[in-house]
Amino acid sequence: MNLYLVRHGETAWSKNGRHTGLTDVPLSKDGVKEAKDLGKRLKGHHFDKVFASPLKRALDTCTLAGFHPEISPDLVEWDYGNYEGLMHEEILKENAHWNLFTKGAPGGESVADVALRADRIIKIAQTYPGDVALFSSAHILRTIAARWLKLPPADGKLFLLSTASISVLGHEREIPVIVSWNQTA
Repeated sequence: MNLYLVRHGETAWSKNGRHTGLTDVPLSKDGVKEAKDLGKRLKGHHFDKVFASPLKRALDTCTLAGFHPEISPDLVEWDYGNYEGLMHEEILKENAHWNLFTKGAPGGESVADVALRADRIIKIAQTYPGDVALFSSAHILRTIAARWLKLPPADGKLFLLSTASISVLGHEREIPVIVSWNQTA
């Protein structure tokens, strides 16, 4: 069983680096194209199950790629609380040593909250014998990768994810591994 992590296509906020948690920003024109291209890249691949975040950017990416997902609230992006819509540089002016993966989001979710969601979705995905796809946003998918590898959730900071990227997690024998990472068109 492999777990495919698929990040949504570009949005206006992802393009300019705004923290986009629960704000339901739609795909940009380029993001729509990226989503359709994802469909071409994944064409012919059989998934036992496809899950998507309920947020429009992930759900639209999934459907434009040609899949009919089950919605999972566990795949919603990190709640950035007070930092929603801000750029990283703006946050650092207020809080010079802030890192989402180690500090969480003031007024939003903690690292532990997001790790619990990541662990739940992994547990559900592992009930399927074949491949499972997860369509969502960068920070939750990075947390899922860390948890898959049995790393602390803070280690999600080590995994870069571009828009419309495909990453694959699997096993070598019984050991959880990264099969491929951040593959873009």
